[in-house]
Amino acid sequence: MSTEQLMKVATEGQWEGGVKTSISVRDFEPLIVDEPASLGGGDEGPNPVEYVLAGLSSCTSVMIALIAKEQDFTFNGVEFKNEGDIDIRGLQGVEGVSPHFQEVRFDVILDTTENEDKIQQLKEAVEKRCPVMNLLRDADIPVETKWLKKL
Repeated sequence: MSTEQLMKVATEGQWEGGVKTSISVRDFEPLIVDEPASLGGGDEGPNPVEYVLAGLSSCTSVMIALIAKEQDFTFNGVEFKNEGDIDIRGLQGVEGVSPHFQEVRFDVILDTTENEDKIQQLKEAVEKRCPVMNLLRDADIPVETKWLKKL
């Protein structure tokens, strides 16, 4: 029988005017969240959904490091590229249009000499255990992933 092992995660935020927010996480310098001018912002920082994509890359990076060690998978580096589509009609309140990502495309480029089978095993374990990946998928957002070897 398993007992929950919960870890608290917390942030604090403060509106800075317009559509700009300052977010504090632990003892780090505050993150600025803003929108581009085309969406009414001052373009002083990434917008919230860009941070979600950044979270997907960084969460995948953490999980690769942890799981690669478990699987005795060697690599010299990893690069990430992602993009998502948002129907802005959802942000505008159009009935029946979701305001979140309609789809996310995510490439993981591994600098490794491991074979395709080992890459596939790593991919499956990482995608199963990555919190941000699962948050997106549990929200029924299609996430198309490609895991490639760096050329």
